[in-house]
Amino acid sequence: MKAHRPAAPLRAFAAAAPLVLLLAQPCIAQAQAPDPTWRKSEGEDFVLAAPARVRYGAGDRWVEKVVSGQGSCSNAFFGSDPAPQVRKSCTWIATATAKAASPRLSAKGVTEVVDRAGKVLPEAYRAIAANMGDAEGIAYRYGPEPTADAAARAKLPTLYEREDQFARCEDNQRHCRTSWQVGGPRKEVDFAYSTNQSSVVFLADDPVERAGVGDLQASAFEANTYAQKPQLPWQHGGGGLDSINVVKYRAAGLLPNDGSARPIAAGRCSGPAGYCPTSVIAFQNGLLATTGSNTAHNQATARLAPNKVPTAVAMTSNSEFAFVTVWDTAQLKGQVAVVALAGLCDGCKLEGPYYEWWSEWQGVYPGLPNMGNIAFMKVLGYVDLPAEMKAPTEIAVTTGMHPFNTVLGGGLFMGQANSPLATHWRSFTRGGGNYGRYAKGGVAVVVSKSEQMAAFIDLKPLFDYINGVYFSDAVAGIGAVGQDERQWPHGFGFKPQARPVVVKTVALDARPTAVKTTLTRSKDARAWIATQEGALRIFSLGGYAPGADVHAGSPNEIQALGKVAIGRNPTSLAHSKGEPEPGMKDDPLNGQVIVTSRGDRSIQWVRFSPDGRSGRVVRTLQDSRLVDPIAAEDIDNFANVGLTLSVADYGGRAVLNYRYGPVVFADRGAQWACQPPGGCPVKPTGDIAIEFGGSFPMQGRPYQINTSNVP
Repeated sequence: MKAHRPAAPLRAFAAAAPLVLLLAQPCIAQAQAPDPTWRKSEGEDFVLAAPARVRYGAGDRWVEKVVSGQGSCSNAFFGSDPAPQVRKSCTWIATATAKAASPRLSAKGVTEVVDRAGKVLPEAYRAIAANMGDAEGIAYRYGPEPTADAAARAKLPTLYEREDQFARCEDNQRHCRTSWQVGGPRKEVDFAYSTNQSSVVFLADDPVERAGVGDLQASAFEANTYAQKPQLPWQHGGGGLDSINVVKYRAAGLLPNDGSARPIAAGRCSGPAGYCPTSVIAFQNGLLATTGSNTAHNQATARLAPNKVPTAVAMTSNSEFAFVTVWDTAQLKGQVAVVALAGLCDGCKLEGPYYEWWSEWQGVYPGLPNMGNIAFMKVLGYVDLPAEMKAPTEIAVTTGMHPFNTVLGGGLFMGQANSPLATHWRSFTRGGGNYGRYAKGGVAVVVSKSEQMAAFIDLKPLFDYINGVYFSDAVAGIGAVGQDERQWPHGFGFKPQARPVVVKTVALDARPTAVKTTLTRSKDARAWIATQEGALRIFSLGGYAPGADVHAGSPNEIQALGKVAIGRNPTSLAHSKGEPEPGMKDDPLNGQVIVTSRGDRSIQWVRFSPDGRSGRVVRTLQDSRLVDPIAAEDIDNFANVGLTLSVADYGGRAVLNYRYGPVVFADRGAQWACQPPGGCPVKPTGDIAIEFGGSFPMQGRPYQINTSNVP
């Protein structure tokens, strides 16, 4: 990771398709009575003859899990530490197999979950929910695949591609672990090394072999070279495509490998400082889990309540919280799960000991800004969406807080210098030196594709409660973190005043397909909502993103401001992380967004006016290699600049990279490659100043990707 230093309503509904609802054959196991004397101590392994519910913990702090066959009385096996710093045990509390497993509905032929009047069709709703991570759920969320027209694609330009140069080779250069394409010659000297790593969510061809979450290196600056081709991280030592964290979750039994726990959505924070090394992945079975990189690989998991199916994940820009849209298939309602996150030094246990890791907190503080290597997460509760919004499909969130606000003099994150918080909290109160270093509120924007609605959620109650405990005498009494409602951070059932509130809903005249927000604007923050016919709608956020200040928002000020024409069926909006226009008052996180339009097989950069009320397409990427792009993601361009974009090509079964600007090494003189200010430019194809960086073939069909500079 690079050093971090501050720098300057009418709704038209499609007819519901005929339903084809099939029941899978239920699997019935033999019941077995629990043995009240059965107990295992922490660290012991065990084997059960039949599936049973086992609890793990101590005193009144426990977690439960259905165990079949081999198990382990350990934090890793149960996915959390329910009683930190206490000796724990396992007890067998009930049989889990006296009744048949719930049959799974097939969504074959189901393309819509509401009727012409916008009323939810229960059978269709449950069928799509049961298959949200499969091909049917992906088709529902992202619309139809583009027409297979090879002739039309052949008319598109084939952008220039550089030759691969290889490194880390063995056996007389016949086996090489990495490649680079720009700069050189390669020189093993002190250099501003940095990489961007990606989490890729894909529909795996074989769910037994692949979990559907992969780790890729999106870019790398090293040894006077730049790698702009997506490839496996060399640090994995040939470990393959699978996320190193997800492999461990599968081994612990948290993710069955029978296809019932495919990934559905991934979220990662965005920001200019590289504080986002961890993604939060939501799986079909309700598991929420982190996946990071080779140097930021803390493991943390939580579970959604039964009958709640996730559809999208968003994280605040300083990794304080994750927000997960869910469908409740029992009560037929839409909700947002609120998940508190805490970062720690890499590999540290919750109870310690801790060490200096990028100036991270020396303690577990869920809900505070952190360096993003998430080691603890907890579902605090759920926010009910309006009754007419039962099928949320996408979510975005902003606090208006710039990550640089968390930096102390010398470019160091504030955590270590202010640990333990119990002795430093007064500096975070009004008038203290740290008062401007944390968010005072925020807003989440949720859209429902079928119901053609957007909902705006005020996060101030959440931040008020969390900050009120941390920055007061109460911080000394919060105790160890845990998953019980009454353990810190407190659940909404125990402290309902912390629950965020829906402040406004807006009916749209077209189907919303994607949403993003500005990140570091406060009083004039914006939301961008893409709609299926090919428009990007701009909304003001009514003052609900206060940043480091305290001010109240107004629902009346949440208004549509304008729209920009974009490609058909836009399926993804991505934060632009580089290349602001000269003279532009904002960084690109606020002034530009990257749109993937599946219907036109195109990627577009939309740049907004200084007041954020209008915009225009300034660049369009089309390439004959792109078969079916669903999502795109920009790399971080902090210090070293690469201006490289990754595209998840669902139909093409690959991740493809494109570079749209010069490579500039941050600290090189005239004798080195890609020196400032001009760097190494793009080699254009005709008048198209974009070049093809390379591709990585996936063992399945990728449909989400997120990327960050990592330690």
